[in-house]
Amino acid sequence: MQQRSVGTTGLKVSRLGLGTMTWGRDTDEHEARDQLIAFAEAGGTFLDTAAGYGNGASEELIGTLIGDVVARDEIVLATKAGISSRRGTREYNVGRGHLLATLDSSLRRLGVDSVDLWQVHIWSDDSPLEETLSALDAAVTSGRASYVGISNYAGWQTAQAATWQRAVPGRAVLASTQVEYSLLNRAVEHEVLPAAAALGLGVLPWSPLGRGVLTGKYRTGTPSDSRAASSHFANFVGAYLGERSGQVVEAVARAADGLGWTPLEVALAWVRDRPGVTAPVVGARTAAQLRAALGVEELTLPPEIVDALDDVSGD
Repeated sequence: MQQRSVGTTGLKVSRLGLGTMTWGRDTDEHEARDQLIAFAEAGGTFLDTAAGYGNGASEELIGTLIGDVVARDEIVLATKAGISSRRGTREYNVGRGHLLATLDSSLRRLGVDSVDLWQVHIWSDDSPLEETLSALDAAVTSGRASYVGISNYAGWQTAQAATWQRAVPGRAVLASTQVEYSLLNRAVEHEVLPAAAALGLGVLPWSPLGRGVLTGKYRTGTPSDSRAASSHFANFVGAYLGERSGQVVEAVARAADGLGWTPLEVALAWVRDRPGVTAPVVGARTAAQLRAALGVEELTLPPEIVDALDDVSGD
C-alpha cells in the first residue's frame, strides 16, 4: 500500500487507515484479529482508535494484538481524547488535566510507552483553547506522543488552533485534522480543507463511505445485520437515508456498474484522492468487508467519473 506524509510533517502512513470504533463492543477479539491481519498483509500501517471507543474497550483489544499480530514498529498508532460516555450520555472534556490523564490511561490500555499520533477528539467551549493545546505540547515534550492533531474542528477552529501552535517556536505543530468527509458529506470543503491546506495539516476523513450508505447496502431496505439495524447506530446511519443521499448512492452505483467495480470502491477511491486527503479511516464490521475496501489500492477513478460524482454530490 502506498504511503503518504501527514501534512507537512515527517510522519508517514498508509493511504488507507483502519478504524476501530466498534472493536471491543460489536467487533470481538477474533474478528478484530482477522481484520488487523488482513490490513497488515495489504501493507496498511495506520491504526486509529480513541479512548472513548467503547469506554476504552477498543484500546484494550488493540493492546492484546500489538506484539502478537503486528509488531509495534510496524504500525502508526493513533488515538484520541476528549469524548467519553457515562451512563449512556456523551461527555466532552478537553481540559489539560483530563486530556493528559486520559492519554496515560490510553497508553496503559494499549500497552505502549507512546503513540505516534494523539488527537483532541472534539472542540469544546468549556476549556480555553490554549489550555487544550498545552496538553498537546506536554504530550510531545514528555515523549508520550510523537505527533499531535485535532478532530471534528470547524474551519475557523482549525485555523485558530494551528496558528496558535505555530506562533511560538517549541510548541507541538499540528500534524492532522480528522473530520467526516464523503460523497454524502462534503461540508469540510468550504472551510476546513482550505485551512488545512494553508497550514500544512493532513486530512484524515472518517466515515468515508457515508456511514456505510455509499456501499449500496441500504438501496432496498435495512439489512438485519447492518449498523442501521442496531439501536446505537440507527440514527447515525439514518441521517443519510433520505432522498438526496439516495440520488448520490444511485450515481455511485451507476459508476460502479460502468467500471466493473463495487460502489464501495468508487466511493472510497473518490475521497482517498481528494486534494489534501492523507488517509481515509475505514471501519469494517467483518474482515471480509475490510478486504473489499483494501482492494481499492489498485484502483483510480477516471477524471470524467470524478467530475460526474462531483456534480451530483455538490451543493
